[in-house]
Amino acid sequence: RMRPGRYDTLNFGEGKQNLTYMLKEAERDLWGFMREQSRINYKRLLEGLLRFEQEEYLELESYERSPDRIGFRSGSTSIKIKTSLGEIEIRRPRLRKQNYESKVLPKYTKNERQILELIANLYLVGVSTRKMKKGLEAILGKEGISSTQVSTITNRIKPEMEKFHRRDLEDKYVYLYLDGIVITIKGISGNGKRQVVLAAYGVDREGKKELIDFMVVRNESKENWEGFLFNLYERGLKGNDLKLIIIDGCGGLSSALDRIYARVLRQRCWVHKLRNAAKYIRRKDQEKCLGEVKGVYKAENVAQARKRFKRWKYRWEKMCPNAVNCIEKDLDELLSFFVFDKSHRSKIRTTNPIERVFREFRRRTDVMGNHMPNMDGCEKIIFIMAVFMNERWQERRYLRFENIELIPKDVPLRKAA
Repeated sequence: RMRPGRYDTLNFGEGKQNLTYMLKEAERDLWGFMREQSRINYKRLLEGLLRFEQEEYLELESYERSPDRIGFRSGSTSIKIKTSLGEIEIRRPRLRKQNYESKVLPKYTKNERQILELIANLYLVGVSTRKMKKGLEAILGKEGISSTQVSTITNRIKPEMEKFHRRDLEDKYVYLYLDGIVITIKGISGNGKRQVVLAAYGVDREGKKELIDFMVVRNESKENWEGFLFNLYERGLKGNDLKLIIIDGCGGLSSALDRIYARVLRQRCWVHKLRNAAKYIRRKDQEKCLGEVKGVYKAENVAQARKRFKRWKYRWEKMCPNAVNCIEKDLDELLSFFVFDKSHRSKIRTTNPIERVFREFRRRTDVMGNHMPNMDGCEKIIFIMAVFMNERWQERRYLRFENIELIPKDVPLRKAA
C-alpha cells in the first residue's frame, strides 16, 4: 500500500459521494500505472490526457484547420504538481480567447494523483474503457473522458513493453518455472477465442524471483513453446547456471525443452500429476488413493520415496491401473526435487510459484468474466503486473527465495530422452 498523504481524500459534492468508494477501492487494490513506471512515463501520461482532452473540446487535431472551430490553441503553461512520485513539472495546454478549463486538471489544481490513479487502475484491473467513461462522468463532468482517449493514453506503455520483451537476459537463474494459462479474448465478434499465455518465472543465484517474460499464443504446441524458449535463449538465458526446470507436464513444453535445455534436470509438478491421475480413479476411491500416494513426495529421501511408491502401486494397481501408470511413467521426473535441500523441496516440487502469478492475473480480470476485450489489453495488464511484481521482489528481501546458497554445485545432468 502507498503511504497515506494529505491528498488521499477528494472532497466531492453531495451528488458525488458515491465515488469515494470507487476511489478507495482503486487505491486499496492499486496496481496502477504510475507506481510501476518512471517519472517520465507519468509526466507523458498526464500531458497526453490533457492534450487529448483539448482536442476533443476543439474537435480538431493538431495542425488541423476548420472554419467552424470554436477556439485556438495558445501554447502551454508550466505548472508543478505533487504526486506519489514527488513533484513533477507538467506542460498544460491553453486556448486563446476562451474560458476553457480542463476537467482533468483544473486551473488551480496542484494534485492529480487520485484521478489519474483511478483512470489507470480501473483499466488495469479489467474495467472496459466504455464503462470507465461512464464512471468518470461524475468526476470529470458530462464530457468526461472518451474510451478512445483511455486506450490511446494507456497505449503509451507499449514502447516499454517492447523493451521488456527484447531486453538482454542475464544467465543467472538456478530454478526456472514454465507454465501456461488459458484466457479468452472476446475480439470484435464477441464470441471469444481461447488463447494461452506462456510464462517463464525464474529464481536467480541470490534468491531473487522474477517473471522473466511471457507470450500470448494460440495453444501450447511444441512449436509455440520452442519459439518462446528459443527467444529466451537467444537473449542470454543459456542455462549454464540452471539446476532445475519445473514444468506442469505439457507434452509440447517437454518436447521443446528436449531441444533447448535438454540436459537440465527436470521436475514434474505433483499437483498437475495428481490431478491427471484422479481422472482414472473412481470418485469414491479418490481421496484414499491420492492421499496415500502423497506420502511419496513427503518422504525423507528418494530411496524412501521409491519404496513408498512400490507399496502404493502394489495396493492400487489392480483397481486403478491407469492411475498407477500415469504416475509411474514420469516417476523419475517427479522425484528430481530430492536432489535439493529440504528447505527448498516444497517450493520446487510444483509449479505453484508461477501459478500464484496467474491467480493474480485471474483476480484482476474476474470483473470481465475472465474474457479480455482484445489481445492488446491482455498484454498490457500482464506487463504491468510483471513490472510491479519484479520491482517488489527486487526491493524486499523477505520475499526472496531463502537458503539459496544450499543448492548443490554438482547437480546431475538429465539423461537423454
